[in-house]
Amino acid sequence: MAKFEQTDDSVVVIIGSGAGGGTLSNELCQKGVKVVCLEAGARQSPASFINDEWKSFVQLAWLDPRTTSGSWRVAKDFAGLPAWICKTVGGTTTHWAGASLRFQEHEFRIKTHYGDIAGANLQDWPLTLQELEPWYDKAEDKMGVTRTHGIPGLPGNNNFKVFHAGAKRLGYKEVHTGNMAINSQPRHDRGRCMQLGFCFQGCKSGAKWSTLYTEIPKAEATGNFELRTECHVTRIEHDDKGKVTGVVYFDKDGKEQRQKARIVCVAGNSIETPRLLLLSASSLFKDGLANSSGQVGRNYMRHMTGSVYAAFKNPVHMYRGTTMAGIIRDESGHDPKRGFAGGYEMETLALGIPFMAAFLNPGGWGEDFTWWMDRYTHLAGMWLVGEDMPRESNRITLNPNVKDKYGNPAPNVHFDDHPNDIAMREHAFRQGERVYQAAGAIKTFRTPPYPSTHNLGTCRMGASKDSSVCDKFGRTHDVPNLFISDGSQFTTGGAENPTLTIVTLAIRQADHIAKLMSERTI
Repeated sequence: MAKFEQTDDSVVVIIGSGAGGGTLSNELCQKGVKVVCLEAGARQSPASFINDEWKSFVQLAWLDPRTTSGSWRVAKDFAGLPAWICKTVGGTTTHWAGASLRFQEHEFRIKTHYGDIAGANLQDWPLTLQELEPWYDKAEDKMGVTRTHGIPGLPGNNNFKVFHAGAKRLGYKEVHTGNMAINSQPRHDRGRCMQLGFCFQGCKSGAKWSTLYTEIPKAEATGNFELRTECHVTRIEHDDKGKVTGVVYFDKDGKEQRQKARIVCVAGNSIETPRLLLLSASSLFKDGLANSSGQVGRNYMRHMTGSVYAAFKNPVHMYRGTTMAGIIRDESGHDPKRGFAGGYEMETLALGIPFMAAFLNPGGWGEDFTWWMDRYTHLAGMWLVGEDMPRESNRITLNPNVKDKYGNPAPNVHFDDHPNDIAMREHAFRQGERVYQAAGAIKTFRTPPYPSTHNLGTCRMGASKDSSVCDKFGRTHDVPNLFISDGSQFTTGGAENPTLTIVTLAIRQADHIAKLMSERTI
């Protein structure tokens, strides 16, 4: 791995090593660009991952102080943990389930397709599906997404077989084991899925795509890449003309350091990215860096979510096999006749006994709870994920009353469900229950939303600097050498799991940055 001087102002500094930052790092390094990647977490590996839910959670999760407000259920049940993301090399690509779905064409134009929706801050993306398709194709090949590039789908476990049987009896047509960035056969020097069932705890076989053991080692091999772990960035600095000049961070020993930069790319997830911009306020940027629009931190989206579990007469053993290799896509379109705008996916999901005890019904101990836990081996489960409405009032702000270990205000995550989200969730709960009833369930259970794993928006892209933070390449409107490189740049959320689109945008952004650098316009 290369080593660059902290005074080297020719490097690109990338903050975060997950789907956006890790991919961007490798793509730039392959083009001969020097990159310093600052990652707040430590480096793990398939060998060090732990197949134990709570121990793994402590090893991988972002547990820095956060506060929560709003009427959403998460504020009641998980006030200190509004989001379940990771603080480790590879970011949340260590924890994600692997579902890799392209946005649909209409989801880039929801203002046009849905019209005005009261209480929602709708805006069309400044790009189209057609524009993104070449990069989607590159991302699917890079990640090894099943059912693309001739890659077969994963096998179906018992959880899927129950799910599939009910779906088909209801007349659903697009039902399969998903488009998954998990090897169904050996590919790109990684083996196939071993069906271990601990996808959320880091893939010990390496079959699941993660920047930890794909993009980052490839970047290191170029000689253009330096990864600094356990380095928490607290401020982005700029000159008197408003161009960023570098970053301030605390290293693993707690010492404050500075790294100069030609370009800074922020990929810290949709909570830490706006937080960092807000912490970087100055006399020139009084409301936060790149925030002349006032949109930094706003339009926070976390997808409409919930789960349905069902008990069956015979054992299912849902926990055996790939966690989320199963999907029903028929409800993902926009059909306002259902009583809401946008659509949702139904995806198989299994939790182990420790997490089931925590998430099935938080605080709901009693006879009903024990009935479900006693029948754990007879349960099947699914996760509901759909498009939620962006709202200006759903936002990340700084909480001056709670500080992190560096003395900086913690982020506060405020969220209220939009009526459209509530209507969609009710429809999804009902359909999920119908799927299991059609498969012979003896009882079904609706689980409230968990801490957010799909954190989106907060630095949205758009054509106008008055209503967005960055342009269609993630370049901030206010600061020409500052880029947003994660899910923060999403204008709207779509119904699909976001990682594939984050990787797609990162590949495209790397091409754009390299072009600007070669032209010496940045």
